[in-house]
Amino acid sequence: MTYTINRLISGAGIDDIDARARKALGDHGFGVLTEIDVTATMKKKLDVEMPAYRILGACNPKMAHQAIGIEPRVGAMLPCNVILREVDGGVEVSAIDPVASMQAIENADLTAVAGDVRDLMAKAVDAI
Repeated sequence: MTYTINRLISGAGIDDIDARARKALGDHGFGVLTEIDVTATMKKKLDVEMPAYRILGACNPKMAHQAIGIEPRVGAMLPCNVILREVDGGVEVSAIDPVASMQAIENADLTAVAGDVRDLMAKAVDAI
């Protein structure tokens, strides 16, 4: 099983895809709670250069509330991270597959919620 939902967007820049990703996520019920500019962090901490790489921490409050109600410690695995990274020819978007990430927790009710989140996340990635 793969652990991410992926899409390559050709001929696009990271800032354009960032804006499109935030809109698509919002349109599908997700908010961006956190943002990590990995490129800037690596430059600052290690003085190394790397292509643009951002991590957006996306959360669907309704689904998160459901999941926490089923399994209170699941918050350690939230939010759903979405990676935007510059590659040859464009930007690759990779979102965590919630079903894959929740396999560590044996709870059928939680797996069902993760499936619903995966469906929404896949639609959001397709909409970017």
